[in-house]
Amino acid sequence: MLLWSAIVLFLGGIACFAIDRRAAHVFHDIVDRRTERRIWRTTDWAKGAHWLAAAILAYAIAWAGQREWGPGPILELTAESSLAFLASLAIGSVILHTLKTVLGRRRPRDELELGLYGFLPFQLNLRCDSFPSGHALTIFCVAVILSGTIPALTPVWFAIALYLALTRALLTAHFLSDVFVGAAIGLLTTREVVVVLFPHLAQGWF
Repeated sequence: MLLWSAIVLFLGGIACFAIDRRAAHVFHDIVDRRTERRIWRTTDWAKGAHWLAAAILAYAIAWAGQREWGPGPILELTAESSLAFLASLAIGSVILHTLKTVLGRRRPRDELELGLYGFLPFQLNLRCDSFPSGHALTIFCVAVILSGTIPALTPVWFAIALYLALTRALLTAHFLSDVFVGAAIGLLTTREVVVVLFPHLAQGWF
C-alpha cells in the first residue's frame, strides 16, 4: 500500500507542475496574516533537525536504559524505531539534496515578489532549493515509522503528516509539486528501509 501511495504522490507532484505558479498566487491571496501566523506555529513540527535530535535522544535513552535495566520490549522498540528513522532520513536526504542541487528550482517567493520562476541547475543557493520539500520528506518518514511502532494510530500519523507537508505550500515556502514529491520520497525511502532492514516494524500492508 505504501508503495502505491508513494507512486500516487509522485505522479500527483509531477502533475502539479501545471498549476504550481497559479496555486502559489492563490495561497498567497487567500491565506490572511492571522491564519499565516497560526500555520507558522505548526509548520516546523516537520523540520528535519528537530526529528533528528529527537531520534538521537530517544536512541541514547533506550541504549542507556538497556544497559541499566536490561533488554525490554519498549526499550528495544524505541531503539529500533529510532535507528530506522535515522537510516530513512539519511538516505532520503541524500536523494533530496541531490535533486535540489541538480535542479535548482526557485522558491515561490521569487515568483511572488520578483516575478522570477524556473530552474537554475547546480546553484548552491538557498533561493534555488525548492524542489523537493525537506519538511514533507521528513514528516512522511516519521509517519511511516510511527505507523510501524503504534499501528493503531496510523490514520492519525498520516493525517498530521499531510497537513504539515501542505503547510509548506500554504505558506508559499514551496510549490505543491515540491511537497508531493518530497512526501513520495520520504514514504518510499522509509518503506524500503523498514521492510529490508527493520522487518519487525513492517506491517502487513506496508
